[in-house]
This record gives sequence, structure tokens and C-alpha cells, in this order.
Amino acid sequence: MPGRRPAPRSRSRFARPLLLAATFAAMFLAGFAYASWTLVCRGSACPDPRQLDAFTPHQTSKLYADDGRFVAELGLERRTLVPLSEIPKTVQEAFVITEDKRFYQHHGIDWIRVFGAAVHNVGAGAYAQGFSTLTMQLARNIFSEKISREKTLTRKIKEAKVAREIERLYPKNKILELYLNQIYLGNGAYGVETAAQRYFGKSVRELNLAEAATLAGLPKAPERYNPRRFPDRAIQRRNTVIELMRRAGVVSAEDAQLARAYPLRMARKEESGELAPYFVEWVRRQLEDQFGEKLYTDGLKVYTTLDVDLQSAAERNLEKQLRAIEAGKYGAFKHTTFEQYTARAASGQSDAANSPYLQGAFVAVDPRTGAVRALVGGRDFDDSKFDRATQALRQPGSTFKPVVYATAIHNGLPPSYLLDDSPLIVPQPNGTDWTPQNYDLKFEGIMPMRRALYRSRNLATIRLGIQLGEQNVIAMARQLGITTPIPPYPSIHIGSADVYPLEMISAYTTFATLGVRATPFGITRVEDAAGHVIFQANPQRYVVLSPEEAWIMVDMMKDVVRRGTAASVWASGFHIPAGGKTGTTNDYSDVWFIGFTPDLVAGVWMGFDRPQKIMSDAQGGRLAAPAWLGFMNEVYSRRPEPADWPRPEDIISRDIDWTTGLLRNPFCPDSDVTTEYFIPGTEPTRECDVHSPLTASPPNPMSHP
Repeated sequence: MPGRRPAPRSRSRFARPLLLAATFAAMFLAGFAYASWTLVCRGSACPDPRQLDAFTPHQTSKLYADDGRFVAELGLERRTLVPLSEIPKTVQEAFVITEDKRFYQHHGIDWIRVFGAAVHNVGAGAYAQGFSTLTMQLARNIFSEKISREKTLTRKIKEAKVAREIERLYPKNKILELYLNQIYLGNGAYGVETAAQRYFGKSVRELNLAEAATLAGLPKAPERYNPRRFPDRAIQRRNTVIELMRRAGVVSAEDAQLARAYPLRMARKEESGELAPYFVEWVRRQLEDQFGEKLYTDGLKVYTTLDVDLQSAAERNLEKQLRAIEAGKYGAFKHTTFEQYTARAASGQSDAANSPYLQGAFVAVDPRTGAVRALVGGRDFDDSKFDRATQALRQPGSTFKPVVYATAIHNGLPPSYLLDDSPLIVPQPNGTDWTPQNYDLKFEGIMPMRRALYRSRNLATIRLGIQLGEQNVIAMARQLGITTPIPPYPSIHIGSADVYPLEMISAYTTFATLGVRATPFGITRVEDAAGHVIFQANPQRYVVLSPEEAWIMVDMMKDVVRRGTAASVWASGFHIPAGGKTGTTNDYSDVWFIGFTPDLVAGVWMGFDRPQKIMSDAQGGRLAAPAWLGFMNEVYSRRPEPADWPRPEDIISRDIDWTTGLLRNPFCPDSDVTTEYFIPGTEPTRECDVHSPLTASPPNPMSHP
């Protein structure tokens, strides 16, 4: 008939088989799911959720500074428990809405989210979206020994099954309390209380909406959204969480707008338990060697030598000087700056393993005991945990020269002893010649030992070391606490053998104390959780030089600061009794300054992790000494200036002609006459035999030594 449509026989012919196939597929999937659900937890494959009744997290060990201030926690998981009744509703809602908005409606598994994730993942052709509920996350975090973190179907089924059991056994509030105390929130913080303290320096009880949203945004990717390292990302993620809360109706539009405008205010390191990370790691390695796993589980109290104020001053002045160098204050700086590197890291373009920016280390030690008061091992512990103060092997350059001169003084040579700063050729075992140079490529000829030290003359020092013998210099280095290999070659006299900065800096305690070296240490005592002392430090001190020998060395090293390679320190107005030595390697890849007062030794090193030229004319006195000076100015603005080193009674003084090293005679020019100090038996006994009534001019045109 006209207008009548034929029946769709072809369509109906395929409908029945398709329906049957779909039915069988559904039955198969259902059977597979049931079998998986039933078999995945056979035997002891899944944990017993009732263990939550007895669940108690490990106790962290706590580190304290020398004045009792809290420094850091050490533990497998840094966590402070807080009951749900004391966690603000805003914090609870922020986490629930962000991580599991149907938390109060489901029974461990959010089926709406499961099907949504399945569709999304099928469309993406990969595992692109998860469907974990808060309860499933809790199961994975607490029972990590039996539930791996691999993205597999088996793991998800385990999580889901354990989550269902948890929900059957415990009320929602208990589950949420456990979750909020267990979740990892980056920066070594587990649980909302520890995270609030580490990021904001306050209890979770005091967090505002913006801060609560910042924490709630972290579980998705704790390191990516770390507000300390990536503040822009953290703010963007925080604002997303605030918008989710607004849409859910738990905050008003006005409150949401205010929270989005709230600045990201991070706690100071003193407030957040992140002070002195390199010092803490140095101490942690020692504690782990001694106490093993107990360090992370038994809640030890560790009292350290750290001075919080000195540590802050060291970090501040080291970073300030490094940034000044990168900014071109001392000449063209042609490398990646720390600021440029950080910007690239924020955009995901960096390679932290290379650490291409200028690095630094700083150590301050109490010379009387060896107590390490400050230790900085690098610029950014989160970026690079390698400790350049205690683990790096670097050439000390001229900071090693006091070892040579201390050997000379110990062997009876006076400061007036004449050395030759002229060209030198040293044959090598392989048949080649070594032709060392001075840093300025100049030669100054004959000069007293004192001048050779404060002017840091390489050739004069090498000749002195060869005369003394490499083995004697190495023996002195060992007495000064340097443990690294020192091959018996002439180049060691100008600092070619690698050292640990901590050891090189601590060697100078011998001079600061007039002869007694103190072994550096960072732990004073350790108590167990009950308060019983289970370790007590026993400072190690060794007599290396006599008071007279050490005093002569100190007087010579004072000249480094007063008129030598670190004269900028004295010129700046720093006139506290101090000595020291600059250091620069021949290729300008390492710069140092180690200085000391009667009650403090401090040293600075700067360079690249992969040694390379820092810049042209990268002298320790120009680049490193200003960081030391800034640190010392801060220190002595808060503490009394120490008295000068007392001169030993049997030290004698003589007026000598420094060009000859002999006693002055009436004809020696005033410009050549100086007062020198001697250990009895080392002073000159005859008068200058060069100057006479016939002498028209001084034989040496150099300035006063």
C-alpha cells in the first residue's frame, strides 16, 4: 500500500544475536569480577582491617639546637596525631570535596566515579583517571605492605575490598580522622597537623580557608604542588579547591573570593621544622650508624651543637654573596644562575642531577670544643641533598698553605726566614716538567716567610715545602685532622690534594686555640623516649702545636686579614682579632676563605659541582671572604668581642731588616725595618751585613712586609 514502510527485517535479524552476545559478555564480566573479588584476598593476601584498632604510627625522633629550640624530626613518617574534633570543619570539607565528594554517601567504593573513570580510561586508551575514595587511599597508605602502589587491576580490587571492610567496621568520622592523620602532603609531612606546621608554622586548628585549601590540593601530587618550591602551581591548585568548595555550597562566593586573593605566606624555617637541612642530614647519618632503625621508630630526643642564630646568619650571607656573584657584581658571570634554574624547574624543564648553578658551603665551629655551630652544604636541599660541606672532595688551594707554614714553624724556622719567589721548574716522575705560577703571574724574588704567607706566593711556598719534605707536611696535615689521601708531590704544598671542607675548616681550630685541635662534632647527647641518656658526647682535643708556635702562626695569619689577600675584611672596618687564609685553585674553579677569631672558626667554599671556571680573577678574597665578613659582623653584633690572643711570655721581639732577616743596624733604611717575633732560639743573632754607610739605596724595592 502507498505510504506503508517495510518492516526492518535485517535489523531484527541481528538484534537477537547481539543481545545474546551482550548478555553473555555481561555475565562473563560479572563472573570475572566476582571471581576476582572472591579470590584476590585468599589467605593472607589482604590485610585485616580490624588492625586499625591497634594502629599506632611510629614515633619520630626530634632534634634540638644547643639552646633547646626544636630543629627537626627524623622518622619514616613525620606525623603528629590530632583528633578529628580538633580539625576545623573547613579542613575536613576541603579534603572531602577535593578527594572524595560522595564520601558520606558511599560504602567504600564510589560506583559513579568507577564507571566515569572506566569510560574516560577506555577513551584515552590508558590509565588516565583514578577512582580511589578516601577509604581506599587509607587502606593503601596504612596497609602498604600488602597493597602495592602499582597501577594494576589487582591492586584496585584489593583496595576496594579492604575499603568495604573498613566501612563496615568503622564509622565515617573514624575513617576521616585516620585519613587526615595519615595522608602524605609533601615536604616530608604526613597528616594535616605536621603539614600545617611545616608549611604555615601553625597548628591545623588555626588554618584559614586558603591554607586549608592549599593542603587539600596536595594529595593529588604532593611534590608538584609543594608551595615552598612551586608557589605559583600551589596557588593555582589552591584556587581550584576553593572553587570546588564554592560549587559544593560549603563556602560562600564572598569567602571564596577573599580566600583566592589571600597571599601564600610560608612559615619561616625556624617555625616549620626545616632549619639547617644539611646539618640535620649530617647528624642523621651519624645517628643511623649508631642506633639503626630505632632512630625512626623509638622517639629519641637528640640534642645537637647547632646555634640557630649562627645557622641563619650562615645561610643568609652565603646566599647573598652567591647571588651577588651571579648578578655580575664581581665581573661577567656566564653560567646559569640559581634564579634561572629555579624558574626552569618550576616549568618542569630542569635536570636536578646536574645542579648547574654556583654552589657553596659554610661551616662554623667552636674551636674550644669542636662543636659545629652552623653547617650549610648547598643552596637548596630539596633540589640537591648532596652535602658539599661534609661529602664533597675539593682542592683547598691556598687554604692548605698554613699546613706548610705550621710545619716550618714547628721545625724551628722563624717568620723572618727568607724564601725565594722566582720561576721554578720541578721535574716529574713521568719525565715532564711542572712549572707552577703565582696567581698574578708575577715573581717577587726574595721575601720573608711571613710575607710569602700573607701574599699567598705559590713559588715561595712550594720551595719551602720541598725543603721541609712532603712527608713532614703530610704528617702535619694528619695532626690537623685531614684524613683524605695526600700524595707526596710538591703540588700538595699549594693545595692540590682534595679535602673535605669540614676537615679543612676544622683544622684551623688549632690556630684559634693556640695549638689544640678540636674534632668537629654535632651531637651532644641522645635520650630515649623515657628521658634516659643513651649517648653523651666526649669532645676530642689534640695538642698539635706549642702555644708559642701557634701564636706565631696566628700573628702571621692576622696579616692575611690586615694587609694580605683578605685585606678587604680589615678595610671594611672589621677589627676584631682575627686571622685566616684565602684559597683559589689555579683554574678558578674553587674559591675559599677560612677565618677565625679566638672563639669561632668559620669557612666558606664556592664552586660548581662539576668543577669549572667560575669567572675571571675568581679570587677567594674577592668572592668568598665577603660571605665570611657578613656572617662575622652579624655574630659579633649579638655577642661580646673576644679578647686578643695572649702572647706567650717567652715569645721575644726583635727589630730586623726584613730584606735580610738579620738584626737591624744603624744604616738599615726605615722602610726595611720591622718588628718580628721569635720563639727563643730562632731569633737572628747578628746584624744586617748588607746595609752600611756606603749603601745608596735598599737592595730590594718591595714595600714593607
